[in-house]
Amino acid sequence: MTHRLGVLSLELHFPAAHSLKEKRSILKSLLAKIRATFNVSVAEVGHQEVWQRTRLVVAVVSGNGVEVQKTFAAITGFVEGALHEGIILEATEEIF
Repeated sequence: MTHRLGVLSLELHFPAAHSLKEKRSILKSLLAKIRATFNVSVAEVGHQEVWQRTRLVVAVVSGNGVEVQKTFAAITGFVEGALHEGIILEATEEIF
């Protein structure tokens, strides 16, 4: 039986955020939507104290690498559509 673990890292920028409170409000909603829509683990792992940037990491487990890649593409597209007040600066994928 083969299993694949995928890690998607997203560097996000929120130019309209003028405080940590604004950023965290946007981020809290986004994280909840990602979890509910894709049933994945997601967490903010970088730039926690910077009010216009963040780094998110998403973990996906699947039976094959193709499904992991499809999930990553869907999540990236979802985030792009959901970020009315932000942009993706960088997205990196790793599959183990």
